[in-house]
Amino acid sequence: MSQEPLTLYKLIVLYMLNRVTFPLTKSQVGDFILEKEYTNFLTLQQAIADLIDADLITANTIRNRTHLAITDEGKETLSFFENRISDSIKEEIDNFFQENEMEMRDEVSILADYYKSTSGEYESHLVAKEKGVRIVDITLSVPDEETAASICDNWQKKNQEVYQYLIQQLF
Repeated sequence: MSQEPLTLYKLIVLYMLNRVTFPLTKSQVGDFILEKEYTNFLTLQQAIADLIDADLITANTIRNRTHLAITDEGKETLSFFENRISDSIKEEIDNFFQENEMEMRDEVSILADYYKSTSGEYESHLVAKEKGVRIVDITLSVPDEETAASICDNWQKKNQEVYQYLIQQLF
């Protein structure tokens, strides 16, 4: 594969990550790039891996989601080469964010993960963020992995109800 298209895909990923104030998941980036048929899944994965290896983006995996964020080096690189992205692609990205930003922000603002603690119990770690600030951060110890996973799944679905309940009970 020619380096030129791969370079463009990398720049598109950097541009997308630079347009938002929150991390994007790999699937969110992929949804846009694959929907527009700029490239295929494997080439996109290669572009993302290359960006991570070059420290232009960071990747943080929480359960089954990988969150991507642009680094300072990535921002600097983008500033040098952003002109290689056509205005029409930039416009498509901007429109994509206008239509989907709130939903995308919500998706990466609610985090849930579990792990086995040193005591042998499982701990579900639940976080809700708003504008990058943790508004809820709860760790629950449970006896088994199935319960811990269920708590994480339910947190994704019911976090607003739980938050409202806590506010009503504590204030």
